[in-house]
Amino acid sequence: MAKIDLQVFEERRQRAIERCRKQNILFPTFAQMKNPDLIPQKIKEELSSIGLWDIHPRNLFRITWKNEPLEKGGGYGGANYLELPTELTGVKARIIALVGKWFPTGAHKVGAAYGCLVPRLVTGQFDPTLQKAVWPSTGNYCRGGAYDSALMACQSIAILPEGMSRERFEWLNRVAGEVIATPGTESNVKEIFDKCWELRRSGEDLMIFNQFDEFGNYLWHYEVTGHAMEEVLKKEMRPGDRYRGVALTTGSAGTIASGDYLKQLFPESKIIASEALQCPTLLENGFGAHRIEGIGDKHVPWIHNIKNTDLVVAIDDNAVMEIMRVFNEPEGQKYLSSLGLAEALVSKLHLLGFSGIANLLSAIKFAKYYELGEEDIVLTVLTDSMELYESRVVEIQKEKGELTQLQAAAAFSRYLLGERTDNLIELSYQDRRRVHNLKYYTWVEQQGKTYEEILDQWYDPTYWTDVQGQAEEIDELIIDFNQRTGLL
Repeated sequence: MAKIDLQVFEERRQRAIERCRKQNILFPTFAQMKNPDLIPQKIKEELSSIGLWDIHPRNLFRITWKNEPLEKGGGYGGANYLELPTELTGVKARIIALVGKWFPTGAHKVGAAYGCLVPRLVTGQFDPTLQKAVWPSTGNYCRGGAYDSALMACQSIAILPEGMSRERFEWLNRVAGEVIATPGTESNVKEIFDKCWELRRSGEDLMIFNQFDEFGNYLWHYEVTGHAMEEVLKKEMRPGDRYRGVALTTGSAGTIASGDYLKQLFPESKIIASEALQCPTLLENGFGAHRIEGIGDKHVPWIHNIKNTDLVVAIDDNAVMEIMRVFNEPEGQKYLSSLGLAEALVSKLHLLGFSGIANLLSAIKFAKYYELGEEDIVLTVLTDSMELYESRVVEIQKEKGELTQLQAAAAFSRYLLGERTDNLIELSYQDRRRVHNLKYYTWVEQQGKTYEEILDQWYDPTYWTDVQGQAEEIDELIIDFNQRTGLL
């Protein structure tokens, strides 16, 4: 059974209610995150004077794809998205990407973290007066968790590899209660898990919110990201257009849950899971190391519904790095403008962080593999922006020198227009089962899951739908919790 545990512990819950009353904390429902029109006017008025990244409890109500794209005082609108034209992608299909920059913290993982924390808090399973919230991650999830914890007046511990970007650590050192740097970089997820076990054995009163196995992560993206994508499709689909699929790097496999939602609306659509070529876990069972910050590897996340995944692609991290330079360095931008790309588009390419570029390349591979045309729409997500990686641009410039227009032309031709359909596999039933079975080595042998539940994930037809149906029940708990604070 995949259901999120919603057992209520009344005494602990009451302490959480008292804490929130004193700290003026209210929580948004899933319904409000999907549709901010449902947010009380009083809260909207308060937000008019609050910065997007401010450590203020009302910013919990900015955990939505629909924030006005402003640094301070913004309201709400439609889902933020960007269409990437054929002149940039080299394919006829329309590639449309949700934009994550306009979440608090500048990344959509703040939503996944909220989806994990709030059910535990409003049920009293997590006691913010006694316990610390532990956020294991390769970067953005622990940032989101530390931020949510601060807004909820909870103590937090952020865990991430020591080789992640300087911006991540600088920000976490200001927001998180404690920051733990584990050995390695993006590819070293096991070292993060090992640190979690060390903390469990320490005797300290804490709760670990592991994005890789927390179904709150899955549910948040199924409900909130899935509905945002549906809204974009309703707005953008012309007569005769077809939604063909969503292409996403797997990471924790939270965001790819949006594909489950869309496949229920569009049964013919595909779910494309991508990863780094330098560490091809789904493609070749996992090895190596890569530089695409924002995606994990060397294991299959517990919350990844492999049975619903259609295509696996691997993206060369050299391609991501080179395209990043073209999009963000002056000579690269000049070259793009010389091709006739609109300045309005070129000025927005900073909205693609490393994983966003990888998602774009995944969408291109998908479009080329299936020979998609002008009437076909592919969705993806820009999880964060280059605002979180500016130090990486400086590092690369120091290593290689500043990008020239000739180098930009070569990179654009090779890695964007020249993206190929190699390093991918269209999954058969046996392929899916092979990938799914990889969960055993991480989750049963190392993390305490049961073999029986792995079988349930594969054979039980209600396993994934059970958790998909829990948003309304969690909303009822949130509404009751908010009412008991007396702040509404």
